Amino acid sequence: MSDTMQAAVVPEPGDDFEVVERDVPEPDPGEVRVSVDACGICHSDVFAKEGTNPVVSYPRVPGHEVAGHVDAVGDAVDAWDVGDRVGVGWHGGHCSTCDQCRQGNFLQCENGEITGLSYDGGYAEYMTAPSEALAKIPESLDAAAAAPLLCAGVTTFNALRNSDANVGDLVAVQGVGGLGHLGIQYAHAAGFETAAISRTPEKESLAKELGADHFINAAETDAGQRLQELGGADVVLATAPSSDAISSIVSGIGVDGSVVVVGVPGEPVAVSGQQLVQTRGAVEGWASGHARDSQDTLEFSSLRDIAPEIETYPLEEVNEAYGRMIDNEARFRAVLEL
Repeated sequence: MSDTMQAAVVPEPGDDFEVVERDVPEPDPGEVRVSVDACGICHSDVFAKEGTNPVVSYPRVPGHEVAGHVDAVGDAVDAWDVGDRVGVGWHGGHCSTCDQCRQGNFLQCENGEITGLSYDGGYAEYMTAPSEALAKIPESLDAAAAAPLLCAGVTTFNALRNSDANVGDLVAVQGVGGLGHLGIQYAHAAGFETAAISRTPEKESLAKELGADHFINAAETDAGQRLQELGGADVVLATAPSSDAISSIVSGIGVDGSVVVVGVPGEPVAVSGQQLVQTRGAVEGWASGHARDSQDTLEFSSLRDIAPEIETYPLEEVNEAYGRMIDNEARFRAVLEL
């Protein structure tokens, strides 16, 4: 093994990526070194690319959709062995001692770390991460397909399984994109009556292929009214980051229904208090998950043959891959293969 590696670095906020040669990092006590096989490019990588998160120091290697295998373990690591297939997601470690951790809310850790923001992530041939941040990847999953499941996958899967929807309930997925095309698959596989909502009618055939029972063209139809005609949604999974689109769909929830926001819009979401009172409804949010949640997502995806639609790129084409993601041109997730 060489002592050096290739890594895609953001030198300063707003700069293009530079692929540089770096020393292979050594794992500290409690850490694992991961040989990266693939890393997804997520819209949240903009925090590192543009310097919009205060935890980031520069130069920084982004990437929090990491699929690879254990290359070395630091002292006091007993949970992982060299050769294990592992993934690292958004949740990059927790302290285990704060009030939230003591209640099991590891994602809300008061001292939590974020992969690719707090420390260097997976746009590199090797990275290190705290042992508790790793999820086991089933052998049946290809690394490039597994990578987006560690962010887009766990976000949609975890939001749905923690909702109040039961088998047979009407679940609507707003948006058929990077998050939504996975949300449709999880909703169908979980036994929900699944409706896909999109302003792009050309996506109807894809939505049906992914498991949607209904397709609602929001460009021509009042999506909220259509959901009411179907009996009212028990859950609307809002994956497209549009404040107007999310606001418009609140009218579609049934009694005790909820809109669960996972695609974060840049503007506030306007909500009718009367609508919420009449339905005992709610608008709430959900954020990805910790390592065990990611592992559950990977295992369920393997069990039910759920996979993202991806475009793959070599590390040296990172600027092109990131550009297609940020311009909403990738279908539907861009993945670096190393």
